[in-house]
Amino acid sequence: MPKRKAAIAVGGVAALGAAALLLPQANASQDGGSGGGASTARPLKADDASDLSAQLSKLLGDAFAGSYYDSASRQLVVNVTDVSGDNNVIVQAKKAGAEVRQVDNSVAELKAAARTLRTKATIPGTAWAVDPRTNKILVTADSTVTGARWDRLESTVDGLGSGMATVKKSAGTFKTFVSGGDAIFGGGARCSLGFNVTAGDGSPAFLTAGHCGVAAQQWSDAQNGAPIATVDQATFPGNGDFALVKYDDPNTQAPSDVNVGGGQSVQILQAAEATVGQQVFRMGSTTGLHDGQVLGLDATVNYPEGAVTGLIQTDVCAEPGDSGGSLFTQDGSAVGLTSGGSGDCTSGGETFFQPVTTALAATGATLGDAGAGGQQAGGDQQAGNGQQAGGDQAGGGQEAGAGAGDGSADGSGAADDQSGADASNGQASGTGQASGTGHAGRSGRSGLTDTH
Repeated sequence: MPKRKAAIAVGGVAALGAAALLLPQANASQDGGSGGGASTARPLKADDASDLSAQLSKLLGDAFAGSYYDSASRQLVVNVTDVSGDNNVIVQAKKAGAEVRQVDNSVAELKAAARTLRTKATIPGTAWAVDPRTNKILVTADSTVTGARWDRLESTVDGLGSGMATVKKSAGTFKTFVSGGDAIFGGGARCSLGFNVTAGDGSPAFLTAGHCGVAAQQWSDAQNGAPIATVDQATFPGNGDFALVKYDDPNTQAPSDVNVGGGQSVQILQAAEATVGQQVFRMGSTTGLHDGQVLGLDATVNYPEGAVTGLIQTDVCAEPGDSGGSLFTQDGSAVGLTSGGSGDCTSGGETFFQPVTTALAATGATLGDAGAGGQQAGGDQQAGNGQQAGGDQAGGGQEAGAGAGDGSADGSGAADDQSGADASNGQASGTGQASGTGHAGRSGRSGLTDTH
């Protein structure tokens, strides 16, 4: 049996605009140049800022009140509740490259407010996350939150006290981004592959959305085709939205890269924590490549299927069929897996992602060359191996309307009578993000695998 080569993400002509933004900078050094201005803080890459934030959190203790990355000045901004206490620590923080500012709300107070929201305002169609830029909790309500439910939400937020939280309305509805179509298929549903990994037992596998993993047990790279991968673990709803899916062929080569279209790929070198303000890129089998910023961390989203905690909130658009897709940085850090949100790539909206670091820790999987044959972050896993964005762009057939886009299927197979691909199986949201949906030509196959 020939080895099957699995590519990570999907292409598409629509991805080329974002790829032009991503790729020219991919190999450029970010260590030099201007951007520091007159501030004492020094320019940092987003990944370095995240590492520095973690260190300063320990140094500052209870005085630490969150941080965010100012992408314009390339600086880490650290919130502290008291700059007069241990001046030496503040000086150390500045010397380390951070800009320090005093705020009112501590991390403990913000977490307490989030617990109150969870207790009193767990309403389908709501979400909240800490926004360190405003030092408040950003509460979002979709278009379904009206009448008594809106009054309840507003009353709960008011009860948190002045300056603790803000509420915004979203024009769309919160849903998991699953769709019927032709990326990767499981039980009539379609999703997108996030990142190829090595499972704890050394076998090749991939991460995708958990709501895809609970929708179907086996996944194929062609509609009505033979299964090529089986769900090993899945979490949704609850403490995350992730699934580990193992390739059935132990010789599958699962390269650690993301195909961004036009024969180009970004090598995935490591997993990283998201930082508020950080620029990120999302790849999905419906809409291709899009970019935006991280808006909040530790987000709670109340989907129709139930609450999901610990997510990343962004302003990157997504549509049905993008579920499970990869969220990453231009320098090769895997950040998240597409969970769900509201809106689309025409009107915009909010999108939530499962942190990759959490998914890896929970499943025991690793990124990159971790012993599985051919899973090195290099070698011949270029996006060009028959899975170019050009060909049958994994988006074909995975149109936003086609899938269990309303995210209402709880993964139990509740027939979500969507057009076409009948994402009946609990709307396989995100199942295996059409890894490599670069469909060769328009042959009808997803391009998930490329036989060599």
